[in-house]
Amino acid sequence: MSEKITNYRIGYALVPKKVQSFIQPSLINLAKERGIDLFPIQLTKPLIDQLPFDCLIHKIPDPEWLNQLGQFLLQNPNVVVIDPPAVIERLHNRVTMLQVVNQLDVAREGTIGIPKQVFVETPESLIDSGAAKDIAFPVIAKPLVADGTAKSHQMSLVFNEEGLGELKLNQPFVLQEFVNHGGVIFKVYVAGKHIQCVKRRSLPDISEEKLGVSLNLLSFSQISNVTAQDQSDDSVAKLVEAAELPKLSFVNEVATQLREVLKLNLFNFDMIKDSRVGGRYLVIDINYFPGYAKMPGYETILTEFFLDIVQKKQSVDSSEPI
Repeated sequence: MSEKITNYRIGYALVPKKVQSFIQPSLINLAKERGIDLFPIQLTKPLIDQLPFDCLIHKIPDPEWLNQLGQFLLQNPNVVVIDPPAVIERLHNRVTMLQVVNQLDVAREGTIGIPKQVFVETPESLIDSGAAKDIAFPVIAKPLVADGTAKSHQMSLVFNEEGLGELKLNQPFVLQEFVNHGGVIFKVYVAGKHIQCVKRRSLPDISEEKLGVSLNLLSFSQISNVTAQDQSDDSVAKLVEAAELPKLSFVNEVATQLREVLKLNLFNFDMIKDSRVGGRYLVIDINYFPGYAKMPGYETILTEFFLDIVQKKQSVDSSEPI
């Protein structure tokens, strides 16, 4: 006689593009095999009317939805929501996003930090204040707000002070020092206690010679074109393939500590290896509920995470007095 599988219900509230990429048949089927039913939350219907469910996962930047979710949590504090909107908010600001990295205490296989950054209200205020003197060129200009919109991804590589004057940003931004890192970026995906690191192509290193003859400013869309001219797809693929992944124990320690200080379950972070200092890694970005489907075997990792969440909730519920 086969063992009866407990059925759990997990609702998802995601924008259509996210549903298309994340809620794949392969994920739905594997989750169902393990006793989890994934179902879409109806955004036009009160959440209270869609109970019971064991957990809710979400990523919708709409203020009305976030307000509804906040009110629902106040009235139903025992419902598991991954993750609470107030906790996610830190990642919408590129300054507060990385501040937590300085709280980490990693004791093995390397050191962790962030590139130097400067907050800027406007390009004019930057030149007037002289704050650019605190960091070395080249720098990456990134909008302060990181909310997943196209506007928040309007980034530029600035080679000198003249380039700062050419920035056409009409919103507060940060200047992040560009650090040579071998043209490879490490993306570390976190789903609760489950962690996976993959390597991807990144911006190529910038030599002193190239810095002296470069343009003042390049948008990221232009950078991809320049990279295509300098390096063939084949050479870039070989570069990425040859890159050594950070030690697993190091990645796990950084990811675990980040999860604890951020109080988040679903996120990834971009990490580069500083070419200037042996064993030194820098976190340059942290994203909430990233594109997990790009991660090999994401269905298994996410299903295991879902089981961790609902089984923990079940054990808590069962320990409460009747």
